[in-house]
Amino acid sequence: MVAVLFISFLVLLALGVPVAFSLGVSSLIYFLGKGMSVYMYAQRFFAGLDSFTLLCIPGFVLCGSLMNQGGITERLIGFVNKIVGHITGGLAIANVGVSMLFAGISGTALADTVSVGGVLIPAMKKDGYDADFSCAVTAASSCIGPIIPPSVPMIMAATMSSLSVSKMFMAGIIPGILLGGGMIIVAYIISKKRHYPKADRRATLKEIVKSGKESFFAIVMTLIILVCIIGGITTPTEASIIAVVYGILCGFFIYKELTIKKLLKCMKDTAVSSAAIMVLVGLANVFAYILTKEQIPQMIADAMLALTTNKYIILLLINILLLFVGMFMETIAAILILFPVLLNVVLAVGVDPIHFGVIMVLNLVLGLCTPPVGVCLFAATNIGECKLTDVVKELTPFLIANFTVLLLVTYVPFLTVGVANLIMGA
Repeated sequence: MVAVLFISFLVLLALGVPVAFSLGVSSLIYFLGKGMSVYMYAQRFFAGLDSFTLLCIPGFVLCGSLMNQGGITERLIGFVNKIVGHITGGLAIANVGVSMLFAGISGTALADTVSVGGVLIPAMKKDGYDADFSCAVTAASSCIGPIIPPSVPMIMAATMSSLSVSKMFMAGIIPGILLGGGMIIVAYIISKKRHYPKADRRATLKEIVKSGKESFFAIVMTLIILVCIIGGITTPTEASIIAVVYGILCGFFIYKELTIKKLLKCMKDTAVSSAAIMVLVGLANVFAYILTKEQIPQMIADAMLALTTNKYIILLLINILLLFVGMFMETIAAILILFPVLLNVVLAVGVDPIHFGVIMVLNLVLGLCTPPVGVCLFAATNIGECKLTDVVKELTPFLIANFTVLLLVTYVPFLTVGVANLIMGA
């Protein structure tokens, strides 16, 4: 029946059935074929949702939606552009910089692509940047979203394996900064080579301070989330709710761009997005139960360890696998299916689980902007009304920079778990 499980899952995926339902239907076929009770199927589904930590997902999704509807994106772009606009390729650099700031609010790559790209891609095209380049830098920089905390994929990875969400958040800070720094360097070099425009003059200190005041409350939201979690003041779930309340107050009384109609839309969008994630989590838990019951993770671990017990080669093989999976499968689905399986392998060769969690999320989110089916790549291409092949050509230098960071993060554990231990204790 294990063969039937995997074959039915792959056939359903090939037919275009959503990942969640592919997992659910293939698992149901297994249960029926084994003569197992469907009551246990339902029990395993709801057991996968029985986690307090999962409540922070709708919290962070709503938080990002509120701040986007409340005018946060435009203010962050204005602030960053005041700082770097006088540099050649200033808008491209601002694109990456805003993604780094917005990452601490949205926590998802696609939200970053749509929100930031919807404003900056048209602005860059109007300012004289090539449309293909504008789309490429937007798609590439959106990968920072799930790395810098808060991060929905990291929440899922930690929840699946009973790891500390707070520590995994802290472990993502340095890799996120490295990603942003690498892409800023690439954007600057390309902009300099092509003589892309820059602002006529450097913004005065007064102008920067004024713009900083306008975006101050937006940046404070990120600080609230991080300080609450790092300081042990609240759990990630409680921090997400505090951020939502803060976002509503800012939207209504400070920025005054949030209306009841927009609030209801935010809540509706959050409910739909969160429900889709929760269904996926529940059905993936049923699938994972079957894999555990059949000892599939242990079999895979034994097979890989029979090939080699060298930690560095194992990590290289896993990186290649995850990059390939990330090109085709939705990030959260891939984490739910593969993280428990691969965790057995890396633990056997002495890799810290927090370190591996960051490696896995980084691999999979890079797939979001990697052809052939990276969703962020498609989203940016649609916004910029460009050909996919042309955008991919412009994207290549950014991917090289991102993959370089991936190798650094993989083989230098201090950048992840080392920093997390320094901040929160071993």
